[in-house]
Amino acid sequence: MYKRIVLKLSGEVLAGAKGFGLDTDKIAEITSEIVEVHALGVEIGIVVGGGNFFRGVAAQAKEMDRVAADNMGMLATVINAIALQDAIEKSGVQCRVMSAVNMDQVAEPYIRRRAVRHLEKGRVVIFAAGTGNPYFSTDTAASLRAMELKAEVLLKATKVEGVYNADPVLVKDAVKYDEITYMEILRQGLKVMDLTAVSLCKDNSLPMIIFSMNQPGNIRRVVLGEKVGSLVTA
Repeated sequence: MYKRIVLKLSGEVLAGAKGFGLDTDKIAEITSEIVEVHALGVEIGIVVGGGNFFRGVAAQAKEMDRVAADNMGMLATVINAIALQDAIEKSGVQCRVMSAVNMDQVAEPYIRRRAVRHLEKGRVVIFAAGTGNPYFSTDTAASLRAMELKAEVLLKATKVEGVYNADPVLVKDAVKYDEITYMEILRQGLKVMDLTAVSLCKDNSLPMIIFSMNQPGNIRRVVLGEKVGSLVTA
């Protein structure tokens, strides 16, 4: 069983079937899984995306300055982080939101040593606003936080079962990999996650598991070492 994890949740996962905004039922479902894993004694850091509200590289931002669009995307992640924090704390688990962009009234500033202390005290920590810099995705932020916190594994919860050799939504006979290396992902140009994030994980030998959030209980299964999704190694 893993003792310290970083979980990457996309904004789209929080939107559920609605595809936009926040789905309270989906948040409640995810929260119950996080609380269940926390009860096992696992230290949990969470990085949230913001694509359910705004994404800097989306079509809606194509006429905008990239820096302005990315700043909007980072702020969208803060909305998601606060919503998730509220749900987790209502379940009786202490939770902190740490933002890479200073906004002291709503979140703590991200300080690595303080984040580690929160985890050691049994608090769930949600990391918002990505890396705090434009041009970097929340995938990269998740990789960075996982390495800074010395997490044993990076878990990426998505809408698909794992890593495929083609988009399973578009290609019916796409083949799923149970295990694959970061180098193979780069070589094949698979759109698993941002290439900067892939390179960071590869260079620092951080394992990652990509799995579906559509199957209830998957976070717990992954943490307990069951073969779920795709394992990506250096």
